[in-house]
Amino acid sequence: MSAPILALRGVSKSFGPIDVLHDITLEVRAGEVLCLLGDNGAGKSTLIKILSGVHQPTSGTIEMDGRTVTFDTPRAAADRGIATVHQFGGTFPLMSIGRSFFVGAEPTKRWGPLRIYDRRTANEIAVKAVRDFGITRIDDGDRLVGGLSGGERQALAIARALHFGARVLILDEPTAALGVKQATHVLRIVNEAKRRGLAVIFITHQVMHAMSVGDHFTVLIRGAVAADFRKGEKTREEITDLMAGGASMASLEAEIEGYMASHEGHPPPPHA
Repeated sequence: MSAPILALRGVSKSFGPIDVLHDITLEVRAGEVLCLLGDNGAGKSTLIKILSGVHQPTSGTIEMDGRTVTFDTPRAAADRGIATVHQFGGTFPLMSIGRSFFVGAEPTKRWGPLRIYDRRTANEIAVKAVRDFGITRIDDGDRLVGGLSGGERQALAIARALHFGARVLILDEPTAALGVKQATHVLRIVNEAKRRGLAVIFITHQVMHAMSVGDHFTVLIRGAVAADFRKGEKTREEITDLMAGGASMASLEAEIEGYMASHEGHPPPPHA
């Protein structure tokens, strides 16, 4: 078995007096889908933020290619090849497909003494990248992202991550708001990302979706790893039973988020 691209070793996270994650150890390899399962409030959102550089662990380490790394910011995580795609693809509804694909890294061309945005090149690359994932309905890079379906937005975001050199793809509940047909398309795209050698972390509370693409499964309950197993080692019923009872952290995570939003990002004090 190959060495993991990304691993957490004994990671815990506290906000003031509140312990949210407890001694999390997990790893994901190239060409593998790790499904991170848990009911709402199991600690998934906090774990995503640690993996993507929004929060730093209170204790424990993050490793890439066997070496300890620190993600002080989301940019630091992105520079290491970690791309996080949120539920609606993190796209910009009022931007064109080409613009959204290259936002922050737009191709340019010379116009007299100036360099201007190369719309044609951006559109051609974006449309080809998305169509390579089987989204053949998209053929115009000037189309607004807001006119795309949820599944198409996911495809756009994933294709963008690959284009810019992602090695680890974190998908946050990518099928949660989609109908059956769109969800099936997203799952196909996840398998394609795996085929291309990416390490995929698929975060979901939908067991059937996880079982259709996952190679390795980690179940979180109340911020701790309740089970860790490979494909075929547990039935759907066993996984569902494991996940039951993990909802009690939902209000806790919401409470912390609310406190930090109203206190300029600071966590609750130790004796709040």
